Amino acid sequence: MYDIRWIRENAAAFDGGLTRRGLAPLSPSLLELDDVRRSAIAKAQATQERRNALSKEIGKAMGAKDVALAEKLKAEVAALKEEQPGLEAQERAAKEALDEKLAAIPNTPFEDVPDGVDEHDNVQLHAHGVKPEERGLLKGVNEPKQHFELGEALGQMDFEKAAKLSGARFVVLQNQIARLSRAIGQFMLDTHTEEHGYTEVNPPLLVRDDAMFGTAQLPKFREDQFRAGEEHWLIPTAEVPLTNLARESILSEQELPLRFTALTPCFRSEAGSAGRDTRGMLRQHQFEKVELVSITTPEKSREEHERMLACAEAVLKKLDLHYRVMTLCTGDMGFASQKTWDIEAWLPGQKTYREISSCSVCGDFQARRMNARYKTKDGKGPFFVHTLNGSGTAVGRALIAVMENYQNADGSISVPDVLVPYMRGVTKIEKAA
Repeated sequence: MYDIRWIRENAAAFDGGLTRRGLAPLSPSLLELDDVRRSAIAKAQATQERRNALSKEIGKAMGAKDVALAEKLKAEVAALKEEQPGLEAQERAAKEALDEKLAAIPNTPFEDVPDGVDEHDNVQLHAHGVKPEERGLLKGVNEPKQHFELGEALGQMDFEKAAKLSGARFVVLQNQIARLSRAIGQFMLDTHTEEHGYTEVNPPLLVRDDAMFGTAQLPKFREDQFRAGEEHWLIPTAEVPLTNLARESILSEQELPLRFTALTPCFRSEAGSAGRDTRGMLRQHQFEKVELVSITTPEKSREEHERMLACAEAVLKKLDLHYRVMTLCTGDMGFASQKTWDIEAWLPGQKTYREISSCSVCGDFQARRMNARYKTKDGKGPFFVHTLNGSGTAVGRALIAVMENYQNADGSISVPDVLVPYMRGVTKIEKAA
């Protein structure tokens, strides 16, 4: 969320950022609303000052026993008193209208973010490894299968039963594939806590409006969320509770950076993706994800962004998966992000890359919505913190990548070496006899 004072002082830069996002300039209409608000405040202050001055004059008139003058001044005070609520209401209405408009405006992209319209304009940053088909893996697999073909053939991935229980975009995992999914999540969580210094958190899965507003899921993306009762929402990602751990607080610089991670279920209505990825597990209403969140100072946020990306990449390297890192263009990056790197894993069954992680730096955009601040070592401030979030990674999509990259000619799936301890020594997933 933006500071209207910053917009007033940097109108051209603000509108330029919106233009790169494909939006029309908004500073004129926003500043006009702010002028109404400021005018109402000025009038209310002037009215109060006049009332205070009149009170003193009334006292003098009464002391001089000038009853007529005192009554005249009292009448003016009464008129001003009646005018005050209207001015206050005018200020509130202008502020509410301004805040509503500001809450719906996306963050300004960094200068080094490539301009573009959609995913076709994203730019590759780097890649790791080579496709399994090109390095002698998938031996004997003439036509790699997609994850749902493998899972259904093994009798351990059932979309029909899930549909009977819950409808479309759900799955029932069973037996060793269910265990493999759990193993992937535990492996990633252990890696981030034991090797990357993140603090493990087990957060609530239900949050209030303020938390969803703080990370910018509300109000713009209301239709993509699941409401739970009158007061709560199911979390679409652990980014929401983890980032909001800093809400309405003033941290010390010595505490920063805060680094949190959590393995949680996530819930999304996918209202904006009707007809996309309807087969398989790629786009589900319910899925698991290991989330990474960092809260740091403005000076360190860019460095922290690079660190977060490296942490997310580390788990894919351990799984020996081929992937590429893409810098999202202005038309494809998220609402709250200033810059985003997507990690896309190669899926042999689909013969394409698919997003498995997304790491974003948000600047003070979310911090302003949450009122999350800090004071410097020498006591200056408070200033708004910078927030970052990323997938470390999506468990379901990592499961898809493992299944497709480690499939065998007989339909079995080899278990990556790093996951074997989590599978209690199981090295291959086969159809039960």
